[in-house]
Amino acid sequence: MHPYVVVVAIDFGTTSSGYAYAFTKEPECIHTMRRWEGGDPGVSNQKTPTTILLTPDKKFHSFGYAARDFYHDLDPTESKQWLYLEKFKMNLHTTANLSIDTDLHAANGKKVKALDIFAYALAFFKEQALKELSDQAGSDFDNADVRWVITVPAIWKMPAKQFMREASYKAGLVSRDNPDQLIIALEPEAASIYCRKLRLHQMVDLGNKTAFNGYSPTENVGMGMTQAKEHVRRNRQSRTFLVENVIGELWSELTEGDRYVVVDCGGGTVDLTVHQIRMPEGHLKELYKASGGPYGSLGIDYEFEKLLCKIFGQDFIDQFKIKRPAAWVDLMIAFESRKRAATPDRSNPLNINLPFSFIDYYKKFRGHSVEHALRKSNVDFVKWSSQGMLRMNPDAMNALFKPTIDHIIQHLTELFDKPEVTDIKFLFLVGGFAESPLLQQVVQKMLQGRSRIIIPHDVGLTILKGAVLFGLDPSVIKVRRSPLTYGVGVLNRFVEGKHPPEKMIVKDSTRWCTDVFDTFISADQSVALGETVKRSYTPAKPSQQVIVIHVYCSEKESVSFITDPGVRKCGTLKLDVSGTESPAARREIQTLMQFGDTEIRAMAVDVATSRSVKASIDFLSQ
Repeated sequence: MHPYVVVVAIDFGTTSSGYAYAFTKEPECIHTMRRWEGGDPGVSNQKTPTTILLTPDKKFHSFGYAARDFYHDLDPTESKQWLYLEKFKMNLHTTANLSIDTDLHAANGKKVKALDIFAYALAFFKEQALKELSDQAGSDFDNADVRWVITVPAIWKMPAKQFMREASYKAGLVSRDNPDQLIIALEPEAASIYCRKLRLHQMVDLGNKTAFNGYSPTENVGMGMTQAKEHVRRNRQSRTFLVENVIGELWSELTEGDRYVVVDCGGGTVDLTVHQIRMPEGHLKELYKASGGPYGSLGIDYEFEKLLCKIFGQDFIDQFKIKRPAAWVDLMIAFESRKRAATPDRSNPLNINLPFSFIDYYKKFRGHSVEHALRKSNVDFVKWSSQGMLRMNPDAMNALFKPTIDHIIQHLTELFDKPEVTDIKFLFLVGGFAESPLLQQVVQKMLQGRSRIIIPHDVGLTILKGAVLFGLDPSVIKVRRSPLTYGVGVLNRFVEGKHPPEKMIVKDSTRWCTDVFDTFISADQSVALGETVKRSYTPAKPSQQVIVIHVYCSEKESVSFITDPGVRKCGTLKLDVSGTESPAARREIQTLMQFGDTEIRAMAVDVATSRSVKASIDFLSQ
């Protein structure tokens, strides 16, 4: 085991990304990357937008604010040649048969390989973090001393997790020969680990009207958060970082057996996890499989786009996005800052600046003015202001939030109705979208005091900090629930009356039942860290070099045959048996599979020679 000097976690988010780190010698000090250059008005965040710019010949140019600003300053004729990508992470969740060759589309409509984009982004963070560490050490920091952690949503399927790992190999974060140098962490788990260590002054308790740090949570929550940040900043000023002390385990309030829910609301997805604390070490046990869906704050952007299409016509918006991609990006940035200004009790309208080229291009395209379009469209709550802005009545803004928030509430309601999810002491609301007062209010209303809602101060950085803690001690989560049922197809002796006759085959005068689903693990089954599922496989011919076994999965808890509805082939288990020729007549390869970690692993041994056999499970469709 390589004694890593530092753990660096990368939170590769849908809308924004960042990194944080801690030295293994002082694990209680988590360093978060400093504020980036070129931040947006109304958006105070230590993370940088997940945007990437490639030159016209598809070479990496820049990432984050730098990419956005450079792209924005390009001449429109030039900018059409450059490849600009944003909010692309969700494609890993929504692409049905994700493979190494999956494509993404840049703002100008051109195709690029998703793997390249993800690898470029990870390489950028690797470079930034190593530069930061080298500056601090005063000499070049060696990548071999870093344990990398990358966060992904818990509801992601195995192919998406494996895709991130492949991108990391391509980016040179770690090499295939040393896969353990990289840990894939689940976002809500990371948040949960962090929340467990919070002290009261680091959060806002929505249900409790008493003042923390001398302010009442009903006042502008942001204000209190700023004071708290200032306080932390003054206490521990380091060269470039906000350093936060996370010692002082979760205040005396959480005791053995307590259950809590973490709701991670990000840009792309919403992830729900239910954990229970096991004392004395404070290990965590998952009580119900991770659930959620693509209900992140991006949904609000889509609603805004739909509104624009309703007013100005889908044909115009589609054209505008391709012809003036940089101006479209500007418009969405303007919308972003107004989106953050939306509150339940706001009465004055929100103004959104329309870029000049939008107004100009619209006139050329339609032959009449934007103002005319607004008057003519029967969208009640959106007006034109003489200063060249879209004026949105607060109700109109709230309506854009509604579909996304409704999805989240529906999901939470279903979760709280599950028998496993009773007596929940706290609900931690984390992730960037958790800052939205609209979301906070609706969650509070839905819970009706069933559990206390806690929002950590640096809610957008919760996952990042938790991911660092997870990298320092990955064994803290002792029991997980399998999200799916996994197994393989096997032949069993045919049993009259038990097996359907159409599944019978005769081989060497023995009757066999085919397509039987041999279950490795069932959906929602609890599985301990390090627990293995053992199976033995024999090569069909002694000369065989590789055994390839198809792995099937299903959302259903009990499956009888691989042909059952809802069962799909999801991966292949490969056992490389070359070079292990043995005198034994029947070679037996014993395979061990682990399902208790964030990724599924396989190991194998040739029983006759006790030699280890190279085993791998591949979930990316070929």
